[in-house]
Amino acid sequence: MKSWAKIDGALADYVDDNWLRESPVKRRLREDTARLPQAGMQISAHQGQQLGLLARAIGTRRAVEVGTFTGYSSLCLAEALPPDGRLWCCDVSEAWTNVARRAWKEAGLDGRIELTIGPALGTLDWLLAQGLAGQLDLAFIDANKEDYDAYYERCLKLVRRGGLVLIDNVLWGGSVANLADVDTDTVAIRALNAKLRTDERVDLVLFATGDGMTCALKR
Repeated sequence: MKSWAKIDGALADYVDDNWLRESPVKRRLREDTARLPQAGMQISAHQGQQLGLLARAIGTRRAVEVGTFTGYSSLCLAEALPPDGRLWCCDVSEAWTNVARRAWKEAGLDGRIELTIGPALGTLDWLLAQGLAGQLDLAFIDANKEDYDAYYERCLKLVRRGGLVLIDNVLWGGSVANLADVDTDTVAIRALNAKLRTDERVDLVLFATGDGMTCALKR
């Protein structure tokens, strides 16, 4: 039996009224980002809240984010860390992350975040070279889809046993279920989804908020 609820209209308003908690800084950032041409890249407020709760639930002290955009997800993760926690952020855009930097500073969280501008694979390899394999608690992947598998493999090495690798956009607007869709991004996401289905290194669940988020717990 299928168990996926459709939440829209009045029910969506009810969910927002009863479950959504969003700080003024995050709300302003989400609203400002919504006016950008690339606004669809931003995670939803409910996804951000989910990220923060998961980070707190496993006692996250060190985390990495692959794909920062204007900073909503990094705000949610950074505020879940202890004062001496560290979030490494990877992105290729100075313009987008300048928006993020302003939000981090306004929220008083900029001291917990280290941003590297450049290809994320290089940053992840650098973290591994620093001896951080098995030392991080959580990784969040939300960047270019062609490299999703490569990001996943590196993040799985970085997180500890019992840590989480979270992957956004795994439903890709429903395109993954349409086998006639052979767009490069769709094919890459579909391939990683199929790989994860039988990956014995992790326990697996799908959160159907936003565009779908995979939660993989490292065994």
